[in-house]
Amino acid sequence: MIILFSILGSVAAGGALFMAFAPEFGAAAQGQSLDRIKKSKQYKDGRFENVHYTPMMDESSFGEKAKIFVSFMKGVENSSPIDQLPMMRPTQAEYLAPSSSAAPEITWFGHSAVLIELDGKRIFADPMLGKRPSPVSFVGSKRFSDELPIKIEDLPPLDVVLLSHDHYDHLDRGSIRKLKDKTGHFVVPLGVKAHLVKWGVPENKITELDWWENTSAAGIEFVATPARHFSGRSLTDRNKTLWCSYVVKGQNHSIYFGGDSGYDTHFKEIGDKYGPFDLTMLECGQYNKAWQYIHMMPEQTAQAHLDLKGKVLMPTHWGAFSLALHPWKEPIDRLSKAAAQQNIQLATPIIGQRWAVGEVTLFKKWWATLE
Repeated sequence: MIILFSILGSVAAGGALFMAFAPEFGAAAQGQSLDRIKKSKQYKDGRFENVHYTPMMDESSFGEKAKIFVSFMKGVENSSPIDQLPMMRPTQAEYLAPSSSAAPEITWFGHSAVLIELDGKRIFADPMLGKRPSPVSFVGSKRFSDELPIKIEDLPPLDVVLLSHDHYDHLDRGSIRKLKDKTGHFVVPLGVKAHLVKWGVPENKITELDWWENTSAAGIEFVATPARHFSGRSLTDRNKTLWCSYVVKGQNHSIYFGGDSGYDTHFKEIGDKYGPFDLTMLECGQYNKAWQYIHMMPEQTAQAHLDLKGKVLMPTHWGAFSLALHPWKEPIDRLSKAAAQQNIQLATPIIGQRWAVGEVTLFKKWWATLE
């Protein structure tokens, strides 16, 4: 018993030290950043809140939690593809060559990682390019694809990195450390700056925004707009940083990047204020009834696009990781059906495919024949 308790004590102590000192967890806001957080209308009683009451899974009954836990332990059939996903592999030289299009060009890296080329500038939104969305390399869902369309080291210089919130499947320490020296500026929600500074990003390269605040970087306007979600990288920092979506405005084009969000009235509010959008990028996966308020069902994704007054819809938050209890193809199949019913122009590029918004219509069910 003494040996057993000693082992358990050592494991507990090691876990506590890891939680306290591992850089993957980031850092808490201090100084001027903390002062701004405390003045935010979204910040109450030491935490950020959504506009409307948003029940979380941890508020469910013990029985409901147990059922979800058992389901995750059993797994879901076809939750990950057996076949290798198709992928295009652009070279650095191709990216460095002047674009022949005046329209925005988009390259999807899987999940929510999207490279946006607008007015000659490169903006990388939620560049989670690691193998697992986890603080450790051996736990968590492994990326479906063994490789990226282009290695991080081979990416061309970036004008802006845009971050929607601090969850591991959107903000990855390893990716940020590799991108920090080739990125001109970082635009992030309130509180996220502290994570980046801890990981070596200079403070003067970071702008934090509250909802409805805007900034200009590299000649592009960014507006942080509401989302219905939550934040946190450890057991002790739930909702200590803000989450948001973004309006990205160039000289002649407007793009909406949704990050993560449950469906709510904010989509219509954003559409009325900043729409129409040439392109909306909205989440379309990792949903479940147990967490329906923080992640949309595919049919709600279609409705959110209409609320935003979008012209073309590109689904994100799928095609890279299995983080929920549905087959990997289910989200895009359901969204495709909903989009057809509501006459929505859907863009479904393969990973790594560079395409021009408005000049290229992309709707090919490339996933249909895959197992």
